[in-house]
Amino acid sequence: MKDLLALKTKNVAGNIRKIREYRDYTQDYLAAKLKISQNAYSKIELGYSKLTVDRLFQVALILEVEVNHLLTLDPKDLIKIIADDESKLIASH
Repeated sequence: MKDLLALKTKNVAGNIRKIREYRDYTQDYLAAKLKISQNAYSKIELGYSKLTVDRLFQVALILEVEVNHLLTLDPKDLIKIIADDESKLIASH
């Protein structure tokens, strides 16, 4: 059970990092938006810090994604889904 929890935590951290990189945001940028140090933010992406529900929602808002994407998707599939969502949004305008 502990191993499964650690794996899920790493997946969420990996999803946050992948989206941040996809958006071309720096760790400094997210840290500033969250009003924390870059070092504290880095620990979130590395899975060393536990995320509160509030902080998870803040990160999702800054990254412009649904919280459930951060929680449930495999990091490899995440960027494709976000890119598809953005393409649909652009096509509708």
